[in-house]
Amino acid sequence: MSHESFPTENPAVVTCGLPYANGDLHVGHLRTYVGGDAFARALETLGQQTAFVSGSDMHGTPVAVNAWREGVSPEEFALRHHEKYEATFPKFDVEFDNYGHTGEDENIELTQRFVSELDEGGHIYEKEIEVAWDPEEDQPLPDRYVEGTCPYCGEHARGDECDEGCGRHLEPGEIEEPTSIITGNPAEYRTREHKFLRLSEFQDYLGEFIDRLDGTANARNQPREWIEGELQDWCITRDLDWGIEYPGEEDLVLYVWVDAPIEYVASTKQYTERVGADEYDWEQVWQDEGEIIHVIGRDIIQHHTVFWPAVLHGVDFNEPRSVLASGFVNLDGKGFSTSRNRAVWADEYLDEGFDTDLYRYYVTTGTGFQQDVDFSWERFAERVNGELVGTLGNFCYRSLLFAHRNYDGTPAGDVSEEVTERIEDAIDDFAAGVDDYSIRAVGQAPVKLAQFGNEYIQGYEPWNLDDPERGSVIRDCIQLAKAIAVLAEPVMPSTAERLWNQLGESGSVHDATLDAALEAPSADFDAPEELFAKIDDDRVAELNEELEAQIAAASEGDADDAPDEDGSDDDTAGTDTEIAALADERIGFEAFQDLDIRVGEIELAEGIEGADDLARLEVDLGVETRQVVAGIKQLHDLSSLAGTRVVVLANIEKNELFGVESNGMVLAAGEDADLLTTHDDSVPGTKVR
Repeated sequence: MSHESFPTENPAVVTCGLPYANGDLHVGHLRTYVGGDAFARALETLGQQTAFVSGSDMHGTPVAVNAWREGVSPEEFALRHHEKYEATFPKFDVEFDNYGHTGEDENIELTQRFVSELDEGGHIYEKEIEVAWDPEEDQPLPDRYVEGTCPYCGEHARGDECDEGCGRHLEPGEIEEPTSIITGNPAEYRTREHKFLRLSEFQDYLGEFIDRLDGTANARNQPREWIEGELQDWCITRDLDWGIEYPGEEDLVLYVWVDAPIEYVASTKQYTERVGADEYDWEQVWQDEGEIIHVIGRDIIQHHTVFWPAVLHGVDFNEPRSVLASGFVNLDGKGFSTSRNRAVWADEYLDEGFDTDLYRYYVTTGTGFQQDVDFSWERFAERVNGELVGTLGNFCYRSLLFAHRNYDGTPAGDVSEEVTERIEDAIDDFAAGVDDYSIRAVGQAPVKLAQFGNEYIQGYEPWNLDDPERGSVIRDCIQLAKAIAVLAEPVMPSTAERLWNQLGESGSVHDATLDAALEAPSADFDAPEELFAKIDDDRVAELNEELEAQIAAASEGDADDAPDEDGSDDDTAGTDTEIAALADERIGFEAFQDLDIRVGEIELAEGIEGADDLARLEVDLGVETRQVVAGIKQLHDLSSLAGTRVVVLANIEKNELFGVESNGMVLAAGEDADLLTTHDDSVPGTKVR
């Protein structure tokens, strides 16, 4: 592993979190898979050797519970959903180099190898613990076979996670007032022997690992509370019939989060077995020098930044270079809910006949990867019509049509210095986006280039020019269109391929690297076709009516929720509150003048010990430096905030939080604490008016 700019000499593997094989996919689920696919494609466009792998998670109690409710075997139940996922992902151009599942021999063998090596290395021990038990059925109740009260926040919780409250991972025996989901009767606790990983012994290593981890800021910040606190050992076995047996123990299976990430290794190994080690060597990636990049949902950060790197370190495998943790996709300001059928299902999207590139672009470029994305048919149509139809599609179609009608293809001549420099800038932006792990920047690069192209063609008005000036302008426009095709491929692969073919280019745009953006276009091409179709208001109204009817019909039934990729309930997959309405009560201008709002510059930011969310800031307000407490500990990389200009309410009353005085309030927007900054470089102390 390196931390060099991409491309590196080492092979890379990009993985996506394994979906539990227990429910249908909706467009919210697809965000991480589209993001992972786009990032893997972007690496390949840079010339980085890359494998993109994942698989279905066949084990764990969510699968076992839902199979039990259906009256079928867990294997039959999970395979059915695995095959559905395997067929659905390619329809959204999510093209894994290998997509396996955790029940295959490769994963079972590797998992038992990992566990045996951990055991032999002294990293595993046995301990008696209390587990929930159904006395009526005389059987243990692991994980989701039991529900009760969270011991940390008091909310209703499942046996493995406080899904309705604090979101905390729960160990066996922790849940209070346990109830069996099998009989509905109160459960009792009985003593059983289970296996534990000595996670606490990896604490120093994990502290160093998290400091060097690349990726999104939330993936580094969220686990620090665990790593820097009292790190507890991890129970890695369950009393369950469905799962991978603990080596030598017939009555225990491994916890699903042991074997699930090992599927990343197994799936990479399967890819090598298919193409040969000369083409791609899985051992070089995982055991020698490789770039390991995990793309996941933010609710499984701890599993990938605490448990997983400890396991890899314990068996002397490479650690991840980076973890990209996405926000959720909400629907009109509310979380997706499968029980209320409040979702745009993947199959329904496809049945509507929309190009999947439209969704890929919408979900990757609407906001930063770690922020939530709000999906609505109105916003979807607005962005498609404005950015894709009106900007990218309009430029490419008018340029190619003018060139075909007047020159039967690309006019002779060289591209201008102005356009060459603009394409080079776009290439730099694309490459910088990859190094910054900004899928949004990668997706915006071709649209920004098309925006320049529209301004360029409007500025020169080639229809009013004579040759050779007219030909020179159109030559530039065709070069821009070719560059757009190359840059668009990671986020909009099918659109890029259509544009590539319309340009008369040989081969496939999927094999093109950034160098192709400045290579001379084909001399001849046929009449082009529109790349995108406008979505009219009537269509949006119809889609909204269908969705409302779907939700209303579901509210009359009692459909069961299907777990997300990490097994969490969809009802918790995002903010379940709508954007607040504007306040009706107004204040006078005099009241506003009473607020002393200043520009400040953060000089220091550090977490407050014992507080999950709070950070202590020292903020330069020009005339003095203030200490301010802000709830941004897990939402920002505190080590990178020094030098950031922020907006501060300076005359708010002083307060004390966790024993630390706060003398001011840093202003931020939304649940992700998007810090308010200034457009230009206003000096600290400048008053906001």
